[in-house]
Amino acid sequence: MTETPAPQVHRPDPAPSRLKYRIERLMLTPLFRLALRVGLPALIGFGATSWYFSYEDHRTAVLDAIAGIRNQIETRPEFMVNLMAIDGASPGVSEDIREILPIDFPVSSFDLDLGLMQGAIVGLDAVESARLRIRQGGVLQIDVTERVPVALWRLRGELELLDDSGARVRPAMARSDYPELPVIAGKGADDFVAEAVELVQAAAPLAGRLRGLERIGERRWDVVLDRGQRLMLPETGAVRALERAIAMDQAVDMLSRDIAAVDLRLPRRPTLRLNGEAIGEYWRIKAMETGENQ
Repeated sequence: MTETPAPQVHRPDPAPSRLKYRIERLMLTPLFRLALRVGLPALIGFGATSWYFSYEDHRTAVLDAIAGIRNQIETRPEFMVNLMAIDGASPGVSEDIREILPIDFPVSSFDLDLGLMQGAIVGLDAVESARLRIRQGGVLQIDVTERVPVALWRLRGELELLDDSGARVRPAMARSDYPELPVIAGKGADDFVAEAVELVQAAAPLAGRLRGLERIGERRWDVVLDRGQRLMLPETGAVRALERAIAMDQAVDMLSRDIAAVDLRLPRRPTLRLNGEAIGEYWRIKAMETGENQ
């Protein structure tokens, strides 16, 4: 009796296919898993967003929505500015500030460029510094420090008020409006205001006769007194030279004589310049002393 062989059962090969093997190997790579989890959704989202905003109506709608939300936030009462307060400025400077800052109140604080406004205020000649801030109550607070004039500068028939740094403060209409301030003149005098103030202080004993200081050749000073007298100071050591001239005057009453100028440019050899009548009188005296008139 012949035995019938048992039918063979086809069993799948346990070894993975080539494609499956490669996919499994890729899934073991951290960079591939990251790209699959993050990169693919991002790419899909970017594509969808690009497609949505490719239509002008969609872009306009989104921009209008953003503008509306921003406007609702910026126009809230706590962000609105209703008043302007200026401290530390004279009435004239306050008026100038309000003219260069024509703000239509109420205005949102988001619409105010404080840096630009500060630059405009400091650009005024009379303003040395300014600080701007928005304080509670919707008030734009402006704190101003004005320049303090210390001298009058006369140049080409016009008068300017200068501070101690030589910066212009404002024009002056008349010398009589500022009797307490010294007068300086000459080209370049505004660059040496501090030295001029020091000379005026040193000339305190001559205050009743002092008429001003003149810058000569943009190099040195002349002290101008009444009766047209001048003290010609050197380029360096001007204060010390002036103090020596005052000491000489106090010792021998030098400036009460008919002298046109005292030249102090050579420290070791001061020179007196006499007026015309004084020169004639000097030679008459010399002639009498030598007997030449006999």
